Amino acid sequence: MPSISKKGLSMPESPIRKLVPYAEAAIKKGRIIYQLNIGQPDIKTPSNALAAVKNNDIDVLSYSHSAGFESYREKLAQYYTNHDIKVSSNDLIITTGGSEALLFTMGSIADAGDEVIIPEPFYANYNGFATSSGVTVVPVKSKIEDGFALPPISEFEDLITPRTKAILICNPGNPTGYLYTQEEIQQLAEIVKKHDLFLVADEVYREFAYEGAKHYSVMSIPGLEEHAIMIDSVSKRYSMCGARIGCLASKNKQVMATAMKFAQARLSPPTFAQIASEAALDTPQSYFDEVIEEYSSRRNTLIAGLEGIEGVKVAKPMGAFYCIAQLPIDDAEDFAKWLLESFQLNNETVMVAPAAGFYSTPNTGLNQVRIAYVLKEEDLLRSIEILKVALKEYKA
Repeated sequence: MPSISKKGLSMPESPIRKLVPYAEAAIKKGRIIYQLNIGQPDIKTPSNALAAVKNNDIDVLSYSHSAGFESYREKLAQYYTNHDIKVSSNDLIITTGGSEALLFTMGSIADAGDEVIIPEPFYANYNGFATSSGVTVVPVKSKIEDGFALPPISEFEDLITPRTKAILICNPGNPTGYLYTQEEIQQLAEIVKKHDLFLVADEVYREFAYEGAKHYSVMSIPGLEEHAIMIDSVSKRYSMCGARIGCLASKNKQVMATAMKFAQARLSPPTFAQIASEAALDTPQSYFDEVIEEYSSRRNTLIAGLEGIEGVKVAKPMGAFYCIAQLPIDDAEDFAKWLLESFQLNNETVMVAPAAGFYSTPNTGLNQVRIAYVLKEEDLLRSIEILKVALKEYKA
């Protein structure tokens, strides 16, 4: 038979989704599964976003501009300006999710064999985006003992080669929930200016910052205009994961002109989803206040529960809605499969994401899992109870 491409064969599986067949089999057995493995919020999508689609009287579902609706880009630029990110509509390209924005970015700034330095653990799909773009991920390891703070800048500098094109961060972080400080963002800004690199920041969790902490965007750093590229999305902010609308933002005109060619090649982002996303910008601040309060409470419940399990180590997240937990086991993937295949507590079990897939360094994070606290508190409490019993039984 015809052969599959080397690129296709080297594409990594999603550590988040590859356990789905085990979950489906468990559900067929009648198991109830608390899904802590995926960042799908249970928060309701703003009603005005849904109403904008339901009440629309479009006669022809046509293409939009390849950069997205001008009305949406203008309104989005104003939203960013209100968050101390001064951009115009011309500095934005609307994409099919943050994923497409990252693919456009890698295609625009790097050639096959070029390198991007990323603090690990990182969002697992960065590996996939890099593979599909022919880009080499160069990891710099952050540590659970430090709460997954930014590694020393000297470690970044040691990894820079003539093939290095960018440093990529997720802020706040998926899977760690770490929120970079202003000093850390400034340190990154200085090193990319020094070595003439891009600083790409995935900021899709911007609103999710706790205990009064503030998010600092790479787009608001003076003097970084030619270096900064921001990735964003409506998925988490408005609990609109299915809309698949994101954006790429940069003041670098050459980057945007290049990314625009990729945008033209895929024609346009989806029309109805843009309508919903534009309407979502009118969501009142009270919505976000309630959401942050809810997630903060869930975070506190989860972290306290995990810290109460013998042998479990967890870094307290200051943003997003994930944490990395280190378990008293050797193989988190085997444990995650066992939870679905062989374990139940009163016919219930939990599903977690093995953290090894969030690293690119081999044999790293083998005893860690990512947990998303996107379930209501009573479900999180039950999940902790199940996990505690499961760990005892698994180790027995």
